[in-house]
Amino acid sequence: MSVPHYPAYINGRWVDTEQWYDLRSPATGEIVATVAKGGVAEIDRAVAAAKAAHEEGTWRRTPPEQRAALLEDVAGRLAARMDELAALQTRENGVTIRVTGALHIGLSVAQLQYIAQRARAYEFEKQGPEIGPVPAQGILRREPLGVVGAIVPWNIPLLVIVWKIGPALAAGNTVVLKPDEHAPLLALEVAKEFEAAGLPPGVLNVVAGDGEPAGAHLASHPDVRKVAFTGSTSVGRGILAGSADTIKRVTLELGGKGPNILLDDADLDVAIDGSLFACFANNGQACEAGTRLLVPRSRRDEVVSRLLARVATIKLGDPLDPATDLGPVITREQQQRILSYVDQAQRDGAKLVAGGGVPSGPEFEHGNWVEPTVLVDVTNDMPIAREEVFGPVLAVLAYDSVDEAIKIANDTEYGLSAGVWSADETRALDVARQLEAGMVYVNDWHVIHPQYPFGGVKQSGLGREGGPDALDHYTEQKYISVDRSGGVENKAYGLVLSPPVS
Repeated sequence: MSVPHYPAYINGRWVDTEQWYDLRSPATGEIVATVAKGGVAEIDRAVAAAKAAHEEGTWRRTPPEQRAALLEDVAGRLAARMDELAALQTRENGVTIRVTGALHIGLSVAQLQYIAQRARAYEFEKQGPEIGPVPAQGILRREPLGVVGAIVPWNIPLLVIVWKIGPALAAGNTVVLKPDEHAPLLALEVAKEFEAAGLPPGVLNVVAGDGEPAGAHLASHPDVRKVAFTGSTSVGRGILAGSADTIKRVTLELGGKGPNILLDDADLDVAIDGSLFACFANNGQACEAGTRLLVPRSRRDEVVSRLLARVATIKLGDPLDPATDLGPVITREQQQRILSYVDQAQRDGAKLVAGGGVPSGPEFEHGNWVEPTVLVDVTNDMPIAREEVFGPVLAVLAYDSVDEAIKIANDTEYGLSAGVWSADETRALDVARQLEAGMVYVNDWHVIHPQYPFGGVKQSGLGREGGPDALDHYTEQKYISVDRSGGVENKAYGLVLSPPVS
């Protein structure tokens, strides 16, 4: 079977670059595809194409109803290819096929359909109240920004792509999309479907390449009016600082260290599986994962015992096998980084009770594997409790009172996600309202829906993805005042200008 090759997509054309690279499976090390690697020159070409398309104006002048129809067309095309795209994502980033199909691809289709609905209902222009004392009529418009630079990660690529390019295109902007070099294939497949649906050339451009120089150049490009970025907090800080020179608009969805609080009345039959799902879903590689499990000291031993019994049943293996629970992490470098955090935690005084290494067996010899790992006796001052590990590692912390649990939960630079488990919904909601996070889950986790916003507080980001206000982040507001006075004699000119001499 031949290895497919993916060029870049610039100005409605598929173009090769001087450099290309092998994209390898995180599970086996086998070549999945060869990909054109873009750099500064390709980003410049893509931004120039997007700017020209915006200035030419065909797409921004296309009625919202027609823009919505095109987004729905693409959503239908992606839905028709769901199984194929799910397998492609599994091959490129190692997330299990059970997750990539129903969740990643299915939710992405639903998100695109929802954005199309919002575009139809969105008030791009409306009349405001009449104003005085000089009679005038106000008009409020929402207009596209121009060129949007969208930079997306490798862990949940299609959903994050749709979160960004969906509202950007629905609002009439043009886009340069830079997927992560470790998982660019879904972005390039999306470009194929937009091309087939009839999107004008230059409106969407896709260039795969390294974060440095391609991503950094896109984020700082003077012709880019907005940057929508999902990734690490450290890179997000750089993008925010770099936006100052040209006063770019930014949306930043950054790191997390989600606290997951089990109250003393939590139903452990539900909460144990839920807490493992919170941490280990997506192979432990999710920014809003619940990676800090806070348990009442009175129930600590019971919780840990049940965690270990359940972790022992988790099946590692081929991520394309529907029976597999946990696949590999994205790169060998990330594998070593995760394992170094586990080693450091033990030196800091934490106790390793499950996993902590690389699974043995011939099927694990060539991939980037990490066992599902549980650490207990963790305190909130340890790096394992404060820094984003981004792997299948659960840190268990004990608390003595609910107030202490809330204090521990909020004692972090992050604020993306949090969770509470309790048999008493009123009690759980009381805790949820005190947690400093953009999203709080009660008796569940990873509940992401197109109608609700996704994003964090503190150093977990700025702005929100999705939800009813998604198009607001990709438009500027304009106020137009129309005189209704009927003549110069009714105007306020006399406050500044004396009447003309007859």
